[in-house]
Amino acid sequence: MAESDWDTVTVLRKKGPTAAQAKSKQAILAAQRRGEDVETSKKWAAGQNKQHSITKNTAKLDRETEELHHDRVTLEVGKVIQQGRQSKGLTQKDLATKINEKPQVIADYESGRAIPNNQVLGKIERAIGMRTWGVRVQ
Repeated sequence: MAESDWDTVTVLRKKGPTAAQAKSKQAILAAQRRGEDVETSKKWAAGQNKQHSITKNTAKLDRETEELHHDRVTLEVGKVIQQGRQSKGLTQKDLATKINEKPQVIADYESGRAIPNNQVLGKIERAIGMRTWGVRVQ
């Protein structure tokens, strides 16, 4: 054990290139000129925030073609909800709180943007004391 000297450092080889240097265009071209096997592959959506890809069906649904679209509540239903809410003296937020939904849900129903949900419509009907019967979808 007396033979080992802790202060002496022996360098056996030089450091290789860093990962960034090894991946650079210059390093790849130099390796190819030397005749080394070089494998390059591009990662799909590397460095981008593309966790959720849009499929063809999603794009079709967004365009709302005749064969693929969600039914929406009609404006007539929205007007009935709005009139019932106002007759009770409630704001959209008050009605939403009363039926345990978000205010945006009430706004969507009143503007005709909502996809009909019978549970939500039932809660709204009970809260405002009016029926939203008739044609609910368009």
